[in-house]
Amino acid sequence: MISSLSGRVAHIEENSLTLEISGLGFKVNVPRPLLQEAHIGQVLSLSTYLVVRENELSLYGFPTMETRDLFILLIGVDRVGPRLALNILSHLSTANLRAAVTGGQSAVLSKVPGVGSKTAQKILLHLTDRIQPVDGDGYLAAMQIGDGELLEALTGLGYSVVEAQAALQSLPTDAPEALEERLKLALRYFSTPS
Repeated sequence: MISSLSGRVAHIEENSLTLEISGLGFKVNVPRPLLQEAHIGQVLSLSTYLVVRENELSLYGFPTMETRDLFILLIGVDRVGPRLALNILSHLSTANLRAAVTGGQSAVLSKVPGVGSKTAQKILLHLTDRIQPVDGDGYLAAMQIGDGELLEALTGLGYSVVEAQAALQSLPTDAPEALEERLKLALRYFSTPS
């Protein structure tokens, strides 16, 4: 089993990159945030997981062992293959995924392209006892009921799940409960220069 790789980025594709190590090029499928930060010539160290199929060997790489472990848990869910698991980790940070699972927030999971409500429920059912909350990432678990609607409204406006969750996290603790008011406050997050 190839559990980690460290090498120079030789090529970047839509969903993968090629790491060159001692003259060998390893094609590694990686989450989108990692792909967007990578550049040719950069030296990367990845925790990896090798998926063996009858006609194919596919290598998946992650910035941390924790992310790799979440990937392994996700592919253990019925009907969640490596590509869908990678897509989930491309749209949700590890903290947001943990918080969604520990808080039973299937709406957050179902906002990921390719994850329907049934699959989101299966993920929650499979991972609930396997993922423990970590201090500092439980804000989704404590989300108000209306925040699921707010998340849906923001993603409906074209923001990604990650962007919408960041806007939700930026809401003040004394924010009004009315959806319209919370939406106005959340939209201010995007107009504020970072």
